[in-house]
Amino acid sequence: MAMIQNLWYAVLESRQIPRSTPVGFMRLGERMVFWRDQTGAAHCFFDRCAHRGASLALGDLIEGHVRCPFHGLEYDSSGRCVRIPANGKNAPVPPAYAMRSYPVFEGWGWIFIWWGTEDPHPAEPPYFEDLKEFRRWDSVQDHWDNHYTRVAENQLDVAHLPFVHHNTIGRGHKTLVEGPGVQWVSDSLFFQYVYNKVDDGSIPRGPDEVPVPDPDRDYKLEFILPNLWENRISDKLRVTAAFVPVDEDHTILYLRFYPIFMPLPGLSWLVGKLGSLMNLVIAHQDRRIVNTQLPKSDGIGTGENLFRGDKPIMEFRKKRQELMRSR
Repeated sequence: MAMIQNLWYAVLESRQIPRSTPVGFMRLGERMVFWRDQTGAAHCFFDRCAHRGASLALGDLIEGHVRCPFHGLEYDSSGRCVRIPANGKNAPVPPAYAMRSYPVFEGWGWIFIWWGTEDPHPAEPPYFEDLKEFRRWDSVQDHWDNHYTRVAENQLDVAHLPFVHHNTIGRGHKTLVEGPGVQWVSDSLFFQYVYNKVDDGSIPRGPDEVPVPDPDRDYKLEFILPNLWENRISDKLRVTAAFVPVDEDHTILYLRFYPIFMPLPGLSWLVGKLGSLMNLVIAHQDRRIVNTQLPKSDGIGTGENLFRGDKPIMEFRKKRQELMRSR
C-alpha cells in the first residue's frame, strides 16, 4: 500500500489492546499483531510467525513474550524470536527468526505506529494542542469501502454540506462557498476556515480573499497529516476523526465527540453518547456517497475537475504528493 514514509499514523485506540492477550488487525495493507508487555507498554510487529507463517494474534502472552499458537515460538517486544521449544530451551535461535517491528507511541487514547525506515522523528507524534489535556470523550468506529484519502478529503469538502447533509449540519441552504481559507502552520498541519452562505447573487470571495486566520470566530477545521482531523466547533465542543487505512479499498473512520462544556462525569457520558450517535448519522450520510466515488484507491482523484471551493482538498493532495516523493 502506497503510504507516506517516515510518519506517525494513528491506527487504533488504546482500549483496543488488552493486557491479557495479543490482538490482530489489518492496517496499512499489512497484517499486524498488537500486544502489551508486563509493564503495560504496547508493541506491534508483522503478524506472521517466522517459522511457518501462522498468525501470532491467535497465540498468547508468556513472561513478556508473544507465543505462536502453532509451535510455541516466543517473540520479544522487538519482534525477535527468543525460544524455539522444539529445539530445546537452551538452544540458540538463528537471526532469521525475527518479525519486522514497528515503533509504537501511545498517547491521548491513541496507538500510533511509525511507518518508515528511519528512526522515529519526532519521538512524539504531533497532536491537537487544545485536546492534549482532556481525558473524557466518546468514540465510535465506522467502516468505509474506499481509500483513506477519499474519507479524509470528505472532511475537507465544504461544498457538499447543503446537499448531503440537508437535514443535519447542512441546513440553511448555504450553497455558496466563499474561500475556503487555508493556513499552513507546519509541514504537516493546516487550518481551514469555512465561509459558506446563502447564494444572494453576489460573486463569492476566493480562498485568498477571506480572513486567514479569522480573529472574529473560534470555528475552524484542523488537519494533521497523515490522518487526523479536528472540527473546532467552539471552545467548549470538539469533534475529531482518524482516517485509519486498512488496505487500498477499506478505511476505518474513528470519530470522537468531546463534550468539554459538560464538567459533570455522568452528564458528560450521556452527552458524549448522544454526540457520537449524531456523528454516526452524519458519517453515514457521507459514506453512502463517498463509497460510490471512482477511482476508489489512487489517492489522487484521477479524472476529476475541481473548482476553487475544493482548495483544502487541493492543498492536501499537493502536500501528500510532496511528502510521498521526498520520503
